[in-house]
Amino acid sequence: MATKAYILIKVKAGKTKEVIKLLKKIPGVEQAHPCFGQPDIFSFVNVADEKALSDVVITKIHTIEGVEETDTHIVAET
Repeated sequence: MATKAYILIKVKAGKTKEVIKLLKKIPGVEQAHPCFGQPDIFSFVNVADEKALSDVVITKIHTIEGVEETDTHIVAET
């Protein structure tokens, strides 16, 4: 079963546009929206499983220059 999650991202000042552009290139990232306030970006990810989610967050999102912090919320299937 696929794993869906909202990833809230805090970025360094002035880096939001660049981070959004790179996020949209990551497979599994279906949406990425800059927002006023905290966090700076709300993104939605849909991947194969939790291992794939971990890979997206740790090896792809965290390595984008300007990303300071992420907060991952896995969607609870009802």
